[in-house]
Amino acid sequence: MSEINIDSVDLNLIRLFVAVYEEKSATRAGLRLDQTQSAVSFSLTKLRHLYNDPLFVRTGRGLSPTLFADQLYPALKESLERFSETFELFSTRGGLYNGRTITIGMSDDFELAMGPKMIELAKLIPTCTRLRFKQTNSMLVEKMLLSREIDLAVTSGGIRSESICITTVGVGNYGCLIDPTSFAQENWSLETYVSKDHVLVSNGGFYGIVDEVLSSKGKKRRVLVSTSHFSAIPFLLTGTDALTTIPRHAAKAIARVSSLKYLEPPVEFPDYQ
Repeated sequence: MSEINIDSVDLNLIRLFVAVYEEKSATRAGLRLDQTQSAVSFSLTKLRHLYNDPLFVRTGRGLSPTLFADQLYPALKESLERFSETFELFSTRGGLYNGRTITIGMSDDFELAMGPKMIELAKLIPTCTRLRFKQTNSMLVEKMLLSREIDLAVTSGGIRSESICITTVGVGNYGCLIDPTSFAQENWSLETYVSKDHVLVSNGGFYGIVDEVLSSKGKKRRVLVSTSHFSAIPFLLTGTDALTTIPRHAAKAIARVSSLKYLEPPVEFPDYQ
C-alpha cells in the first residue's frame, strides 16, 4: 500500500467515521451530520479505500465495525475531540465553540433514577450541548470506557483496570414494588414474600441477589417472569399480585411515576457500592 499524503485527505471523513461507528447505521449517521444517504455512502467508500479495510460490515442489526475499525475509533474520536476543544479558546468571541455531546454509560435503573438530575446538571456545563445515555453493565463497562465509546459511567462493579479512575458516589441496597390494588399487604412478612410470584430483572434471566439471600435462609422463591429491562416493571406488575425486588433507587424512581407502591423488603440485603 502506497504512503498516504495527509494533505490530500478530507478531514471531514473523521467526523463521518466516528458518527457511523457510534450510530451503527449509515442512515442515522447521515441524520446526525445532516448529510444525504448518498453522501454518507460516498464517504464510506473513500474511507474504505483510504484504510484498505471494509471498516463496517452490514448485519441484521445495522453496521458492525471490523476489528481494525475498533482499533481506529479511539484515536479518531480523540483527534476529533481535541480539534473541537480548540474552539473553546474562543468561546467568549460570539460563541464560536458549539459544545460537545457527553456520553454516559448506565444500565436503565440508574438512567431512571439519575437521568433527570443529570440533565439539570448538564445545563450548568457551558460546553455541553447534549447528554447521550448509552446502555452498559458491569460486564461491558470497562471495555466501553477504554475504547472511549462512553466518556464516563455509573455502574456497580465491573471495573478492574488501573487506567480507569473510579470514584464511589454512594451506597445502594434493594427495595420491592407491588401493585397495591392487587397485592394483599396485611401480612407483609418473609413468608408472604416467598409465597408470591416474583418478577426477576437480570441479564442472565435465571438467578439474582434475592435467590442468594433466600438460599442462605433455607428458602426459595418462584419467578413468574424475568426481563433484562427495569423499564418493563410497571407493565409486568400492574394488575397482578406479583412483586419485584430491584435496586432501591430504581424502585423508588418507578414508584414516583407509576401506580406501583414501594415497600422495604422483609429480608435484609447487603449494601453495594
